[in-house]
Amino acid sequence: MKNLITGIAFAFAMVLSIQTTTAQTKLSQDQDRPEVIAKQQTAELTEQLSLNGEQSRAVFRALVANEINYKKHVNGKKASDPTVVASKKKFDSSLDENMKKTLTKEQYESWVKMKKG
Repeated sequence: MKNLITGIAFAFAMVLSIQTTTAQTKLSQDQDRPEVIAKQQTAELTEQLSLNGEQSRAVFRALVANEINYKKHVNGKKASDPTVVASKKKFDSSLDENMKKTLTKEQYESWVKMKKG
């Protein structure tokens, strides 16, 4: 009887540890999603640049598109590859154009300084 209770307790502990490990793996995978990354960046920019709701939404969409493009065409590839360099330049200029359209002149200048620094 004592062995049966010990076996059940051991099995229960194993099930709990497997669930915890699975939850941690899922959480770390979610952190790599473009939407999650863009949401964090948008929150920081909203606070630092005092963006209104419409600007925040536009910035979020631009950042998501940029993250998706980087994941598909730039990340994990050789940085010196000419196609990667061209893609990166294209995506950066697209993000820059979107930010220029969305932000005021002062906000845009602050964003450029933050990006460089």
